[in-house]
Amino acid sequence: MIADSVRLALPAEAASIAALQRRGWTQTMPADVAEEVLASVDLASMTERWELAILRPPLAQFRVLVAVGDERVVGFAAVGPSDDPDAEAGEDAVVAEFVVDPQAQRRGHGSRLLNACVDTLKADAFVRATWWVRATDDVLRGFLTGAGWAADGAHSEVAVSEGGPSLKLVRLHTAIG
Repeated sequence: MIADSVRLALPAEAASIAALQRRGWTQTMPADVAEEVLASVDLASMTERWELAILRPPLAQFRVLVAVGDERVVGFAAVGPSDDPDAEAGEDAVVAEFVVDPQAQRRGHGSRLLNACVDTLKADAFVRATWWVRATDDVLRGFLTGAGWAADGAHSEVAVSEGGPSLKLVRLHTAIG
């Protein structure tokens, strides 16, 4: 591993990605939502899904990237074509997942990972990128707006189960073409 770098994920890193995603949920979601999400899927199933996403992505432009620091995976992102109803096929992409280990934050890993996401999407000929962000996540929104992203007016509310706790999301976008 090359320290302080970003690259495509390897299948052997699926367990690290799954564990990191679970820690990220605990850190970024309200406690009631995180508890329900974590209870809905176990670590082994998540690991299996990430390994499959790395080995046999659902689409050719779907990528899982990892940030490496201190000889371990300290962050990851999943990018690919946007499936939003108003997305332009072949032009609009999405950053579907983006997590940096809380212990590795403020060391440039997030910026490197964000730049790699945009570079990867550009290489796949996308011209816009979108990102659904929790409406109350001022830290992530500040990070993204500082990098040139802006709200585009779209919003959504998601929940694991009907009647369960939900998350309000806003969509940010940026031109990458």
